[in-house]
Amino acid sequence: MAKIALQNLKHSYMTRTTSADDWALKEVDAVWENGGAYALLGPSGCGKTTLLNIISGLLVPTEGRVLFDDIDVTDTPTIERHIAQVFQFPVVYDTMTVYDNLAFPLRNRGVAEDKIASRVQTIAKMLDLESSLKRRASGLTADGKQKISLGRGLVREDVNVIMFDEPLTVIDPHLKWLLRSKLKELHQHVGATMIYVTHDQTEALTFADSVVVMHDGAVVQVGSPVELFEHPRHTFVGHFIGSPGMNVLPCEVHDGSVIFADAVVTTATPPASNSIDGRLEIGVRPEFVRFDTGGIAVEIVKVDDLGRVQIVETHRDGYTIKLVVDEDQEIPSENPRIAFNPDYTRLYVDKWVVDHEQ
Repeated sequence: MAKIALQNLKHSYMTRTTSADDWALKEVDAVWENGGAYALLGPSGCGKTTLLNIISGLLVPTEGRVLFDDIDVTDTPTIERHIAQVFQFPVVYDTMTVYDNLAFPLRNRGVAEDKIASRVQTIAKMLDLESSLKRRASGLTADGKQKISLGRGLVREDVNVIMFDEPLTVIDPHLKWLLRSKLKELHQHVGATMIYVTHDQTEALTFADSVVVMHDGAVVQVGSPVELFEHPRHTFVGHFIGSPGMNVLPCEVHDGSVIFADAVVTTATPPASNSIDGRLEIGVRPEFVRFDTGGIAVEIVKVDDLGRVQIVETHRDGYTIKLVVDEDQEIPSENPRIAFNPDYTRLYVDKWVVDHEQ
């Protein structure tokens, strides 16, 4: 296990860079503690796999350094970094038994057979593979094969970090839930540093203690699932995390007040100045919007009944504002008005949240 530090890390696949768009990975500075469970979350093409490959040694960064326990490993080959990586598609030896697949990494390192047997049995028990140890891997389902991939990463005791690159993509929804729960259980049992790459917010938020949200090659926020939900520091975080995503609405600032739809909106952090350069927006999640007779007039255009809650879509001046309301809450049939919870309504400038430090 290792603490991983990324210092001024940048990468481009081009020989010459002339603009910010030429960088697949913009500058990243981060420290991931020994034994932590981390997720890299973002859409396809945002730089997640590039960052993962730099950590594993499959890529040498254009700029910056990678440190394991304060030792610079930027130019160290993958084999010397003691990395275990589980890929999107299961990588197994079909002609081998499940036992031999799990034993393979240890045999390659000359581990004694009695030690191998003990370790394979331990990992097989963790992954519910004990009854399959004598079966050939070719006869297993996709989730069974992915369990073998997980097991090969866990069976070694000299691993600094275990990395998962979209490991549940090919698994059906029900088994995906089971494997996701198993991964969380395994982390708590093994205590290894784990990094999980995914575009699925549910996978990231249920697995990781700390989520690294990436967008357009940059890290836009690092935080716990609660922090990302309640305090998004970038409008992309608010949009990408949550279902439905955060309402983002244009606004103006006049005489120290935030104005939307000709109404004053109280935000968690008031603007410190009347002259703020940039594109101004307010962001508030649908969970923190309510019907209020003294609020902003809107038009209700759609109601989706999801059972325990209802998603209400309203419009004002051509902009969509969504609310999440309880299933038994009455929805006004005439002259609907809404209000925002000021504790969770934030002002954004050029997509970044305004706070006292700024």
